Amino acid sequence: MENPDVLISGAGVAGPALAYWLSRYGFHVTVVERAPEPRPGGQAIDVRGPALDVAERMGILSEIRQLTTDLRGVTVVDASGKELYRSTERTFTGGQIDNPDVEVMRDDLCRIIHQATGDTVEYLFDDSLTSLTQDDRKVHVTFERGAPRTFDLVVGADGLHSTVRRLAFGPEADCLRHLGSYVGLFTAPNFLDLDYWQVYHQSGDLGGMVMSARNNTESRVLLALRQAEPLEYDHRDVGAQKRLLAERFADAGWELPHTLKYMWDAPDFHFDSMSQIHLDSWSRGRVVLLGDAGYCGSPMTGQGTSLALIGAYVLAGELRAARGDHRAAFAAYERELREYVARTQQLALDNVERLEEAMAATAQGEPETPPVVNDSDMAKFYEVVNSLALKTY
Repeated sequence: MENPDVLISGAGVAGPALAYWLSRYGFHVTVVERAPEPRPGGQAIDVRGPALDVAERMGILSEIRQLTTDLRGVTVVDASGKELYRSTERTFTGGQIDNPDVEVMRDDLCRIIHQATGDTVEYLFDDSLTSLTQDDRKVHVTFERGAPRTFDLVVGADGLHSTVRRLAFGPEADCLRHLGSYVGLFTAPNFLDLDYWQVYHQSGDLGGMVMSARNNTESRVLLALRQAEPLEYDHRDVGAQKRLLAERFADAGWELPHTLKYMWDAPDFHFDSMSQIHLDSWSRGRVVLLGDAGYCGSPMTGQGTSLALIGAYVLAGELRAARGDHRAAFAAYERELREYVARTQQLALDNVERLEEAMAATAQGEPETPPVVNDSDMAKFYEVVNSLALKTY
């Protein structure tokens, strides 16, 4: 086998999933992660379509199903808390309730995948790449903390603001497309006493949702703001991000200002833009990108986690099929997924257009319209989700 030593940057969903498959196929895998441990918190995420098959082939699907959110429905309220809409057929985070998809908390899924890699994968937490240099045979890497090392291949599975992508492909601004909004997420007590339920409020450019989590023992708060032009901020300055949300939501409607008191001490706070990554190629020599690092569609696709799992399966499978020949494997990886990724990214653009139309109607004096996805929209969504047939490697 060619190129047996692989470095993966990022220990979220995509990185450990790739590590699982590569280790199973006989590669020697190291995963480096900037955080000191697997990151806590995160939103409710969905495993659907071909990603369910990937989870089944990994032997983790039954465990994931045991940790489903089990949400029973959603309510939309106005600024005073008056109910505008209620559904027990679908939720905003999970879609149609009576479908085979699995909605689970992000940190639960990450833990399950991490454990599935067992002791066959080397993890380097609390570290990150600072440089990488390629030649015809190797990739030479330096780290913030650890000693320099050399690998046959390097994979960037380190998210929207990928360090690997910046080092190997160039500035983020060259490939990031802002979709016009930002989202903050954090854990709070179940202060609304929600019973497997989520409540949403939208007022102008501000929106927010509170949903129960972990068998109603806590809640997850999502605060979203429309922002046509990208904000100038340090995506690692958590304090500044919290202050930004506190300022914007101080006078928001419903319970949204009340959620801010839980935000300050939340250990799992996360804030980022709704953005996409578009690249002409997902590889540069011996460096390849996976998941959000290479083709982020944004949470507005409802497919980010599934793309991470599918991408990991396909990339590892093509490396196995090519016996480690990275040129052949990387080309095949893109051939398998390019069209599927493009169609998935278009889902987010369609959702942005739908939201803008609803907000424009409200601004012209029409009654406030809850952001409800109808049956036709869901049919189109699942047509895309299920349009990829997985190969067997």
